[in-house]
Amino acid sequence: MNNTKWAACWGNATSITDRKESVYAKDITLRYPIRMCFNGSKIRMRFSNLTGTEDVTLTRVLVAIKGKDSYEPIQALFGGNESVTIAPGKEVESDEVAISITAGDTIDVSIYLGNYTQMNAGTLITGPLSKGQYSYGDFATQATLPLDLTRNTNWFYFLNTVDILTDEKNHALVCYGDSITAQSWPDYLALRAWNEGHRNVSIIRRAVSGTRILRQYDCITYAAYGLKGATRFPIELNVAGATAVIIQHGINDIIHPVGSDVNPFRPWSDMPTLEDMIKGTENIYVSHARKLGLKVYSGTLLPIYGWRTYNEERDAFREKFNAWLRTSDIFDACIDFDKAVLDPNHPAAFAPGFDSGDHLHPSEKAYEAMANEVPSWVLE
Repeated sequence: MNNTKWAACWGNATSITDRKESVYAKDITLRYPIRMCFNGSKIRMRFSNLTGTEDVTLTRVLVAIKGKDSYEPIQALFGGNESVTIAPGKEVESDEVAISITAGDTIDVSIYLGNYTQMNAGTLITGPLSKGQYSYGDFATQATLPLDLTRNTNWFYFLNTVDILTDEKNHALVCYGDSITAQSWPDYLALRAWNEGHRNVSIIRRAVSGTRILRQYDCITYAAYGLKGATRFPIELNVAGATAVIIQHGINDIIHPVGSDVNPFRPWSDMPTLEDMIKGTENIYVSHARKLGLKVYSGTLLPIYGWRTYNEERDAFREKFNAWLRTSDIFDACIDFDKAVLDPNHPAAFAPGFDSGDHLHPSEKAYEAMANEVPSWVLE
């Protein structure tokens, strides 16, 4: 096996976690099962405190392959040390971990946090491949976490990327966006790629719920809505082996402004023009992706009929922006997610069975339809 290239096998964005009453944890084990899509002989992991305001110390990080006859966790080191402290706004990478990975394996990444730790750097993601756990206590070496001390979680804290030393032919496809992409369609795309025999591509999710291209919220009420595009994109495009990016982003720029008389954090001055949206996409996203040598695929914005801030003007804006996404020659192609999920008899709305119920986010069935809309040649 000729493993000479580092390629991301799993990836997530890092954002500000939802600010609830409690923002600290102590003596807790986080466990994240990560499906590995490539063969490889080593891995390395990136951990992020990008949005933290205090040092974060990872007491111990272990990696183990699930489903083996024996559970054999391997200690990940950081500059030869067992623990690592990540300064606010920084990321760290583990030393290389020698571990024989077969494509299709699932590894457990277990993080033990011994002392009080600010849990302010993480992202909520969902989907069939995105299921974490946490336990009260130090159980990082155990194959099975104790049932009475463990709960499931979709908050992925600190763990940002898993790279694998693999064959030169393997590469990464980045899915960039907001809550639509933080939810299930990238997982369904990864499963589809595997099932259809596209074994040389990984699907790397870089998505944060609530994010906008042009603005961000600097208040604790909406802090979890994440960083604006100009801040996020250069950080999140740090993906080993990436060859292309699908960008499905912008609906929050259109639906969030309601006027400061209704919500002091959502003034009408935040409402962009079509020109603003186009220039933002060109200057923030496409230009940077081209500098990295990536192919860039646009993804159309989904129906919003029935959403709480829906009106005909916002929907007309969405349609105009979608028209540009479909026809602009700055992209290598357009993936028409809107067409995949809309009701042909009422194009402003989701097709029957495709609405999650809030009239903004798709159902699981619709997320599968979005994944199926990606052309096969994008996965090659």
